[in-house]
Amino acid sequence: MFPFSDEELLVPVEMVIQKVRPTLTLDGGDITLLGIKESKVYVRLEGACKGCPSSSNTLKYAIEDRLKREIHPDISVVNILHGQESHFGL
Repeated sequence: MFPFSDEELLVPVEMVIQKVRPTLTLDGGDITLLGIKESKVYVRLEGACKGCPSSSNTLKYAIEDRLKREIHPDISVVNILHGQESHFGL
């Protein structure tokens, strides 16, 4: 069982995203936190990150790895494309 509720994760996840955001904006990208459900962090990559071929690497190695190091090793990140929010109940 994951030791934190989704509500307890909100502030720490937002803090990690704020740490990663400057790197994304340097390349013309950004990230939006859409929600947290069952220890999965749902985000949307924006700007240049949206269609970038390296976006899956950014998601995995820049964002998810940092969340795992700073919050909990079992946390995961899911990128939600524009218009797909309803499929995930967001």
